[in-house]
Amino acid sequence: MNWVFLILAGVFEMIGVLMINKLHKDRNLTSIILLVAGFGLSFLFLSLAMKTLPMGTAYAVWTGIGASGGAILGMIFYGESKNVLRILFIAMVLGSAVGLKLVS
Repeated sequence: MNWVFLILAGVFEMIGVLMINKLHKDRNLTSIILLVAGFGLSFLFLSLAMKTLPMGTAYAVWTGIGASGGAILGMIFYGESKNVLRILFIAMVLGSAVGLKLVS
């Protein structure tokens, strides 16, 4: 269950990052509420996951999901570069997160 919490924490981290960009474009109450909710739920699920998972592993996986997911969402929603090398490095980050799960 702790890995599910960690994945949820990463997904809400992605939502928080997406809302930062939306807030820069649309300064409205909905964007602010979604930003706070995204990061708040991210930290909540991260803290639940860290009750049994090692801190280093949990933090590395959480940041990997958030960073990779943020980059992917930027490509999908905001027309950011889809350069092959960029995609390769995102895949390496995700592969490293999977590797940490396999060895912990």
